[in-house]
Amino acid sequence: MTALARPTNGRMIGGVCAALARRFGTSATTMRVIFVLSCLLPGPQFLLYLALWILLPGENKARQAW
Repeated sequence: MTALARPTNGRMIGGVCAALARRFGTSATTMRVIFVLSCLLPGPQFLLYLALWILLPGENKARQAW
């Protein structure tokens, strides 16, 4: 598994789904579909996405930290 950081390439909005896809070894499209389908269920999915967008470092910042 790789470090959890939002990539600079291959992201659509904030890069959260792309980061999670890289972390868990799936495609970004699969992760995006899972997220959209989960939004149909009750719960704070959108707020979680926003929180991860704010809290996850960008790929460049994560490299500088190491």
